[in-house]
Amino acid sequence: MRLKTKDTMANLLEKSVIGLLDVIGSVYELIVFVPYYFLCKPYKKMERSRRIKSTSISGDPSGPYRAVEVGGNKKLATSLFEDCSTVDDLLKRAVQMFSSYKCLGTRDLLSEEDEMQSNGKIFKKVIMGEYRWITFEDMFTRVSHFGSGLLATGQQPRKNVMIFCETKAEWMIAAQACFMYNFPVVTLYATLGKEAVLHGVHESEVSHIIVSAQLTSKLKGIITRLPNVTHLIYVGDGKSPNKSDFPESVKLMSMEEVEVLGSQPDNIRTPVTKPMPDDLAVIMYTSGSTGVPKGVLITHKNLMSGMTGQCEKILSLGPKDTYIGYLPLAHVLELSAEISCLAHGACIGYSSPLTLTDNSSKIKKGSKGDVSVLRPTLMAAVPMIMDRLYKGVWEKVNMGGSFSKALFEWAYDYKKKQIEKGRNTPILDKYIFSKVSLVLGGHVRMMLSGGAPLSEKTQRFMNICFRCPVLQGYGLTETCGAGTITEVGDLSTGRVGAPLICCELRLRDWPEGNYTSKDKPCPRGEILLGGGNIVLGYHKKPEKTKEDFLEIDGTWYFCSGDIGQMDPDGCLRVIDRKKDLVKLQGGEYVAVSQVETVLKMVPIVEQIYIHADSNHDCTLVFIVPNNKHLEDLAESLGVRGELEDLCKDKKVENEVLRKLTESGIKGELERFCLPRKVKICPEPWMPESGLVTDSFKVKRKNFEEHFKDDIVEMFKK
Repeated sequence: MRLKTKDTMANLLEKSVIGLLDVIGSVYELIVFVPYYFLCKPYKKMERSRRIKSTSISGDPSGPYRAVEVGGNKKLATSLFEDCSTVDDLLKRAVQMFSSYKCLGTRDLLSEEDEMQSNGKIFKKVIMGEYRWITFEDMFTRVSHFGSGLLATGQQPRKNVMIFCETKAEWMIAAQACFMYNFPVVTLYATLGKEAVLHGVHESEVSHIIVSAQLTSKLKGIITRLPNVTHLIYVGDGKSPNKSDFPESVKLMSMEEVEVLGSQPDNIRTPVTKPMPDDLAVIMYTSGSTGVPKGVLITHKNLMSGMTGQCEKILSLGPKDTYIGYLPLAHVLELSAEISCLAHGACIGYSSPLTLTDNSSKIKKGSKGDVSVLRPTLMAAVPMIMDRLYKGVWEKVNMGGSFSKALFEWAYDYKKKQIEKGRNTPILDKYIFSKVSLVLGGHVRMMLSGGAPLSEKTQRFMNICFRCPVLQGYGLTETCGAGTITEVGDLSTGRVGAPLICCELRLRDWPEGNYTSKDKPCPRGEILLGGGNIVLGYHKKPEKTKEDFLEIDGTWYFCSGDIGQMDPDGCLRVIDRKKDLVKLQGGEYVAVSQVETVLKMVPIVEQIYIHADSNHDCTLVFIVPNNKHLEDLAESLGVRGELEDLCKDKKVENEVLRKLTESGIKGELERFCLPRKVKICPEPWMPESGLVTDSFKVKRKNFEEHFKDDIVEMFKK
C-alpha cells in the first residue's frame, strides 16, 4: 500500500511539474513569437524542408529520378575536385594544402587489467591516455615509404594486396600506399571466420597480406592451405607473431620494417605506376549476411563518384572538423567517410566500439572513453549504436527523481514540437540537452546513419538530445555506399532522402510483392541505382554479376532487392526487402526487418531476430535482453536466479512477449506479424559468433541453422 501511495504521489508531482512548465512554455512562446518569427524565419526552414528534392527526368513515375541540382541536362558528378581523378590524387592535394595540420590520431594505452564480473567472467579493462597525432606530411611520408617497401618485396602494380586488420591509423596508411602505387586493396572483415578468410585469400590470389598481430592467429591455422601467400606484414601494437608458427616460405615483416626498406634511396626512386580512373582500387568482401562473402569490384572512379555525392550533403566539411573512426574500415561507409575527411583536411581520431564512450565495455569505470577525450564534430554510426544511446539516456531519466524526470520529459516533448515547426530551442539546449550531448563529447555537429534502417523514434531522439542533425543514408557496397542521403534541413523522419548528385534512381515493378510504380498515392518498386558510383560487379562471379547488374539507356545499374517508395517531394522511403518478405502458411506477407525495427525499441531488447517461414502461420522472436531491465522485470514478477535461469523462466518469457506485442500494436504492425513465441538468449550476438555482421545485421541463414532445434521446438508448443 505504501509503495502504491508513493507511486501515486510521484505521478501527481510529475503531472503538476509538467502542467506548470506547459503554462510557462505557452507564456514564453507568446512573448517571443513575433521577434523570433521575423529574426529567425522558421517558415524558411519549413519551406526548405518541404521543397522538391528530386524529380523523374522522364516524367514516368518509375524514373529515373535525379536530384534537382543535377536535373536531366547536367552530367552526374564524378569527382570531388576538378584536378583529382583517382583516390591517390585526393591525398596529394590534401598534403599540399594541409601539410602541417594534424591528420591521424591514436590514443595511448596506459594500462590494462582484469576485472571480475558478478557472473564470474573476467573482462579486460583499459585506461587510456591522450591522442598522439601525425600530420598530413608525416602521413604522406609513411605512405610513400610503405608503398615503396611493398614494391621492394616483390609486390607488383595491379596485383592485389589484402588488408586484414581492425580499424586503426595503420589500416588507412597501408590503403593509401596501395592506392598510390596502384595495388588493388582486398578488404576482409576482422571478425570473419577462418573458412571465410580462406575463401577471400584464395579467390583474390594475393601474395601479400597486411594483418594485425592480433589476427595472425586466424592465419596460423590455415597458412599451409594458402600456397600463393609469400609475405605477412604485421601491424605490431607492441606484439610480434611467432615466426615458428609459419612456414619458411612465408616471410614475416613488421610494417615498420617495410617502411624502412622503402625509405632506402634505391627503393624510394623506383618509378610509381600511377592508377587510372578505371583501374581497380578495392575488392571489398561483403560481411556475408546472405551467404558466402562476395568480392565487390570497386574502381577509383567508382569511389570518387560515391564520395562526391556524399560530401555534397556534409556542409562546411574542412580542417576544423574532427572525425571519430571506429566502424570497420572493411565497410564501404567507413572507408569512404574517412577518405572524404582526409581529402578536405579534417583529422581522424581512431577508436573502437569497446572504448568509444565512458560506459563502453572495455573502459575502466571512472576513466574516459574516446569520445570524451577526442570530442569529435563528425561521426558515423549504425542504428544499433544509436538505439543503445536512446535506451541508455531514457534509462537514466527514469532512474532520476520525479522532478528531474518530469522536467526532461517536458523539455523533450517541447523541443520535438518546436523542431517540427522549424524552430530552435537555445535555452533548453544549453541547460538541459547540453549534458546529454556530453555522452558523445559535446561537439558533434552532424551524424550519418547507415547500414540498416533507423527507427523514426531514434532519429528524432538524436536530433533532440544530441543537438545535431542525423543524416540517414541509403547505399550498398555495390554503390560505394552512395545512393541517397537526407538533407540537413529536412525536418522529417523515417526517410533516406533524395538521390545524390552522383547517381540516379529507378523503381522497378515487383508484382509478386504487389509493388508497382503506378501505386497511389506514391510509386513503389524495387530500388535500382545507376551512375558512376555503381561498381563493376562481383569478383569471379559473372553469373551473379549478370543477375544483380544491368545497363539501361547506357547507364550501369545495380538492382538492390530493396523496395522503395518515392514521396511527393522526391525523397525515398525504404519500405521492404524482397529477401526479407516471407509468405506465411495463410498467404500473408511478413516484412521481418520492419517488424524487427519496431520491436527493437522495447527497452528490454538489446538485439532481436524475427523468424518466419511458409510452413507456419505465425512468427517467432529471439532476443538478447538488456540485463538490468530483465532483472527488474523478473523481480517485479517475484522471480529470482542467475541470468541464464531468468532467460528460461516461463513467467518472464510471457511478460516479455506481452511487452513486445503491446509495442507492436502501438507501432501499427499487423496481428499476423506479431510473434507468438519468444526465446531469450543470455549471450550477446557478436560478429565473431557468425550470427551477425560487423554492423550487427542478422545473418539469417546462419541464424536459422544455429537455432534450428529451438525453432522446431517453439513451433511445436
